[in-house]
Amino acid sequence: MNNNDILRRVRFVFDYDDATMIKIFANANATIPLQELHHWFRKEEDELFISLVDKIFCQFLDGLIIEKRGLKEGTEVPKPTSMNNNAIFKKLRIALEMKEQDIIDVLALADLSVSSSELGALFRSPSHKNFKSCGDQMLRNFIKGLSLKYRGM
Repeated sequence: MNNNDILRRVRFVFDYDDATMIKIFANANATIPLQELHHWFRKEEDELFISLVDKIFCQFLDGLIIEKRGLKEGTEVPKPTSMNNNAIFKKLRIALEMKEQDIIDVLALADLSVSSSELGALFRSPSHKNFKSCGDQMLRNFIKGLSLKYRGM
């Protein structure tokens, strides 16, 4: 999955309009023109499609965390980092304040069964011996489960 696809899906899950999306980016100190936002939502085949780079996508996810949970007192907006499926999954989990069982339940909505140890391996440090890389299918099913939970579809 690419950043644009995940951004489109997250927007759908929470039924965010353009103004809300721009506000979420602004939460993480990113100023996004409306036209650029629209280019990110286009399909890859469209000549106006623009690929969403990791730095900006990370700012969106950090902005989503701030939108959902607020900024911790005495802290600053985090600096953007490179993104992979594990980092995306983790940031979505943090934004939604989901515990292990919440994630297992959401994945079950998408007909995916995972154990606690499988799930824990996704959130470990990459240098940990039991770290497991999060595949596209796992992330796709998590977002699908969120869609079923929040939108019923």
